[in-house]
Amino acid sequence: MTDTGFHPDTPTLFLTDEDVAALVDEDAAIAALRAAYSRPDEPRRTPERAVAVTDAGWQRVMPSAPAGGRFAGSKTITASISNGLASYLITLFDQNDSRLAALIDGNRITGIRTAATAAAALTALLPPQPVTAAVVGSGFEARAQLRAASRVADITAARVWSPTPKNRERFAADLGADLGIPITATATAEQAVRGADLVLCAARSRDETPTVRAEWVRDAATVVSVGSTTPTQHELDPALIGRAALVVADAREEVLNDSGDMIAARHAGIDPDAVTVSLHDLLGGQATRPDEGIAIYKSTGSGFQDIVLAELLYERALEHGVGTTLPVGILTIRK
Repeated sequence: MTDTGFHPDTPTLFLTDEDVAALVDEDAAIAALRAAYSRPDEPRRTPERAVAVTDAGWQRVMPSAPAGGRFAGSKTITASISNGLASYLITLFDQNDSRLAALIDGNRITGIRTAATAAAALTALLPPQPVTAAVVGSGFEARAQLRAASRVADITAARVWSPTPKNRERFAADLGADLGIPITATATAEQAVRGADLVLCAARSRDETPTVRAEWVRDAATVVSVGSTTPTQHELDPALIGRAALVVADAREEVLNDSGDMIAARHAGIDPDAVTVSLHDLLGGQATRPDEGIAIYKSTGSGFQDIVLAELLYERALEHGVGTTLPVGILTIRK
């Protein structure tokens, strides 16, 4: 305690990765993000990410104060490139009294919020009919994408490809049993993608060449791309972006200017700006999918998504008595 500062009566709550796993509800996450993106976009509430580069790696900070929410905060990612390690931390501050309400392990949240946001987009992109899905990738993000998509779409069958046969076969067996649908592991990405109604892309190639080619994708398909989020990463063939009747971006300016896929498309003479709208516009009703053509949902991730989901998890943690109350906290200062 100081003359100008005090410790709030409500202590800070810490949620571990295990706590997050216990609290997550996919349907509630999708609904929360759909509602948040249905509100008008206010760019000043979610500024672009800041990245500090060091000799050892980098640190990225993604702040947001979502409209209609009680909390503001940020996700900080620190990566040590030399040994392939990374840590994620989300801070949650109460906008009413500036107290630090929660510290949350952001590892699992990153995949969950990415998939839940994509699923929210699919509610306005997919026609109401049975869907055959293709999944490119077999890791945590790919699994989360198919699980979340299955909550909002009538997926009757799926095909999966990833570079390691054992991984894609395990994916097919695990997710097929969990979701109750037939899933086939294919020998090539092309075999997975051709003829699919929904293409879920959640893996980059090792050499950063596109993993999904334009000629594989059917004319009326919906494509979700979450695996390339920086200027040097590539997932979609530039020609595929050129074929798109609509591109929906979770963070429009970052997708257009900081995604390797969009940068490559522009270098190929394609103007992605002309067909790209924000997810706020799609879910807010200001934009709709054209009757014909490919639709792409492109995500680079956003602190907006992290804070919306973190607020939901915090409220569920209080309701269910989950988490660790910290014995010390930071001062709230009177200004």
